[in-house]
Amino acid sequence: MLEQAFTFTNDAQKEVFVYQWSPQDTFIPPTGVLQIAHGMAETAKRYERLANVLTAKGWIVYANDHRGHGRTAGEEAELGCIGKDGFGGMVRDMSALSAIIREQHPDLPLFLLGHSMGSFLTQKIMYTAPEPYSGFLLSGTNGPRSMLALGERLARLQCLLQGERHPSLMLNALVFGAYNKRFLPPRTPFDWLSRDEAEVDNYVNDPNCGFLCSAGFFHGFFSLLQEIHRPKRMRGIPKDKPIYIFCGDEDPVGLRGDGVKKLAALYNLLLIRDIELKLYPGGRHEMLNETNRDEVMRDLVNWLERHV
Repeated sequence: MLEQAFTFTNDAQKEVFVYQWSPQDTFIPPTGVLQIAHGMAETAKRYERLANVLTAKGWIVYANDHRGHGRTAGEEAELGCIGKDGFGGMVRDMSALSAIIREQHPDLPLFLLGHSMGSFLTQKIMYTAPEPYSGFLLSGTNGPRSMLALGERLARLQCLLQGERHPSLMLNALVFGAYNKRFLPPRTPFDWLSRDEAEVDNYVNDPNCGFLCSAGFFHGFFSLLQEIHRPKRMRGIPKDKPIYIFCGDEDPVGLRGDGVKKLAALYNLLLIRDIELKLYPGGRHEMLNETNRDEVMRDLVNWLERHV
């Protein structure tokens, strides 16, 4: 596998860092392109293993670090700080990257995979800017949830009292505090991510992972989660682009499968023609880092190959 990196300047005049992974054998015509949107408090570099599997099958993979994350953040003090309209900006960055990909590979099918926070950004892309994509993949995702308006109000209040850049222990606890409760006795605060202890430790020990996000970040996040499931928005999703949803049935983000099933049911009500839902028994939040990740990645590749 060949790894390259580049940056582009976004509409906030910030440099967005992008990983690009390509097949080692450049003489074999590529199959397609996968663009990846990573999750909250992590980095695109964590998808290198998936990229290695895909490039061996002839795929080219792109993944950018979102605003306030990884090498796009640039320094530790900027982790979790995304600026004004940060989530709208992340979506625009994703669309800007898709335009670069289309320019570089105009004849190849392009798919978008979003994990966790990236899956919610992808759900917004699905009705605001779906045109470049041949299909969408959602990992560690969820459908509509209650209490989001309350979370948004609390976040707005904290922004007013302590500033948008304030690292929010309160909101972090509100979002993630209950996630570890089913996994006892707790070994780390992040046992809910995976059954593979080595993968959890890799996350804990990565300085670009697990950081506290700002009050402004959470305010934008709660706003995004409310917007993407409004019926008027969801009706804008194309009916003819396939959607693949894969999650663990012990993932607290997806309400242990219930929220994910609800999301798939909403897509069916919208008469989207090709929806596939895969729930892995015992799987937690990061199925690409789970104990059965080889199976998960094989299923992902098979879905892509069926939809080229």
